[in-house]
Amino acid sequence: MTNYLKADGFDFAIIGVDTHQERIIYCKQKMIEVLVLDGLEFDEAIEYLESNTWNSSNIANGPIYLHPITSDNLNELI
Repeated sequence: MTNYLKADGFDFAIIGVDTHQERIIYCKQKMIEVLVLDGLEFDEAIEYLESNTWNSSNIANGPIYLHPITSDNLNELI
């Protein structure tokens, strides 16, 4: 059994698993929602996650933090 590294307190934001690299995939937007529901302002939540969570994604077998693409922002990226 694989021991996936998790971001504590963000189970709600899990959207999948990369079974090839054995990494949990989190939705960044849902992670922000978790912190806003806990009482942080939107900008504070982003700052916290950038400083303490998302920038640590280069840890071996660490989580993947994904920014979801919608049909609206897909056209902006192409």
